[in-house]
Amino acid sequence: VADLWWIYSKPVPADGRELWTLFVQCSCVTVVIGGLFYNWMFASLEYSRHLSVAMAVSFSLLLLLTLLLVHPARCVFSMIMPTLGTKQGRKLLFSTCVMIAVVNITPNIISNIKTILQVIKCICKNSSDSLLNSTVLLEKVSWEFGDAIQGNHYSIYKPMNGHFRFSLLQNSSLIYQKMHLASEKISREFLSVEVLVKDSVRVANRLAAGFFMLCLCFESTWYLKNYLTDLHFDNFYITKKLERLAMDRKAAHLLVGSSKKLIRPTALKLSWEEAALCLVRAMLVTVALMLMLVAVAMDHVAFSVADTAVRRAAQFSAVPVTLGVKYKASAGVSWIMPFLFKVFGHRPPKFPRGDFNRTYHHHLIFSSAHCGISPPTPPNPSVLLVVGLLFCILYATVFLETYARRLCRRIAASFFQSWEEERVLYLYRKLSRRHRKE
Repeated sequence: VADLWWIYSKPVPADGRELWTLFVQCSCVTVVIGGLFYNWMFASLEYSRHLSVAMAVSFSLLLLLTLLLVHPARCVFSMIMPTLGTKQGRKLLFSTCVMIAVVNITPNIISNIKTILQVIKCICKNSSDSLLNSTVLLEKVSWEFGDAIQGNHYSIYKPMNGHFRFSLLQNSSLIYQKMHLASEKISREFLSVEVLVKDSVRVANRLAAGFFMLCLCFESTWYLKNYLTDLHFDNFYITKKLERLAMDRKAAHLLVGSSKKLIRPTALKLSWEEAALCLVRAMLVTVALMLMLVAVAMDHVAFSVADTAVRRAAQFSAVPVTLGVKYKASAGVSWIMPFLFKVFGHRPPKFPRGDFNRTYHHHLIFSSAHCGISPPTPPNPSVLLVVGLLFCILYATVFLETYARRLCRRIAASFFQSWEEERVLYLYRKLSRRHRKE
């Protein structure tokens, strides 16, 4: 492995064997990266299959030529891998989490809201049917009551028409048509909102992913540029070359006295500054996690409300309505009429009382099995699992960023060994001057 890395990090291969080995290494790297690039474009960014294949093949060929011919490009590309463990890699993971949430959680929430609206539509339709049927009952009551009034045997006291004029809306199709148009309008609005949200987030995610990839390459290039131009940049490690230089010049005490300010690149120790930065990064990741949990909670709440609405609507029983009509009527005469009957020797007539006492029953129905209600869509547990795994990786990168930066320095040092010796000599002189001042 050390020999293969030596060939890979050399500026120019020494012979044909090293050139062939470098070509095989670069080919294997480009095949793996091309496959990952295709999966990223097709599965995460949702490009078409043909475009993803074309872009992956073109990117792989260009990457192969670049790695094979440009030595600093190999160094930058090698540093991109550990740079994925830094803030740029976290931005890519955040972008992936947002895309997963939009593609899977948002449509699920909208689908459950549609189910709730379907339940409301069903209740409105059935309740309107029941109300229209209740008007038919009122018409029946009015005619029976009128017949009872007309049933008086004495025509002189019989009303000319005992029936009520009850206006009944016979054409209920207009109500159903308006309800159907309203529901269709709401469905179209929800569909347009869903499509707009998905398209907008898809475009934004593609732009963000491309920007973050450029930032990833830029950060690796920026690190290499500072490494090659600034001797002070990221130069506070006790490397083997520094230890060897101190031993050769009999100044090992310089490293012992500066152990609190210098760290070993292979050690697990974190300085106070590095630990504080880790805590700040962890807080930012926690804020993003809270926002993602809010979206997941909204998905569960929408499903719970939709499921409860469907179950409650199915359990709605018919509401009994009782209509009771009581009517009492009697015909009487004034005081002068009995006196006249007595004068002429006749008995005053008696008029029967017209009583009407009936009870009518009706049921108001709010739901029906014929309603077309789509079942509520439960949250996908695999989405929560994937998002949780991505956030575990995010939290891991928070604490691994320091070690990723150390790894970047070791990669740069292996590609430019002569410059690394200059940096070690600069650090040694700096420690010597500090020691003399103390």
